[in-house]
Amino acid sequence: MTAPILVLDTVGPWCAAAVQAGDSVHEDAREIGRGHAEQLAPMVEALLGQAGVKPGELARIGVNTGPGSFAGTRVGVAFARGLALATGAQAVGIGALPALARRADPTGEHTVMAVHDAKRGELIWSVFTHGHLVSEPQRGVLEEALDVLESYGDVHLTGSGAVLLGADPAHFDPRPPLAELIALTAEASDSAPLPAPLYARPPDAKPAAS
Repeated sequence: MTAPILVLDTVGPWCAAAVQAGDSVHEDAREIGRGHAEQLAPMVEALLGQAGVKPGELARIGVNTGPGSFAGTRVGVAFARGLALATGAQAVGIGALPALARRADPTGEHTVMAVHDAKRGELIWSVFTHGHLVSEPQRGVLEEALDVLESYGDVHLTGSGAVLLGADPAHFDPRPPLAELIALTAEASDSAPLPAPLYARPPDAKPAAS
């Protein structure tokens, strides 16, 4: 039996988590806007109870590391690292762009450009071909992203910024990619580094001058 896995996604307006135990998956995803810190812990506790899994039995805890909202991303990463420390599970960071690309092309047959709308006229994107990363996350304006899109030819678009590049918004699923987070967490290396947030941009607040 596969050792239990917990995954978390708080990088956007959704607060979501899932537990895979054996052949069963228990998940919860709520579009809440804000308040991830208050809802995540009881959500995880309830899911573990449904799955019949004790925290100490978890093998891995996967967490979406963004890009996404600054506060939400911090909540998820901090929770994953803290729970891993307490339980002995391995904490694994999974980027939002790889997870979205996996959902858009589950069999790895196409080229996918996963695009995050970072607001203020900026986008963050990565390109994947046949399921493999070929372009690390890049930040730029719309014109730069369009140049990249054109250079790859026939590309499947996904992500919150896909519509800005001409994709049909009906083709984008706004729900967190929990199944893909589970799969990527299970496939991660035993030596994967601890999760760290990939922020859409640095925080607006700056330290006060001494």
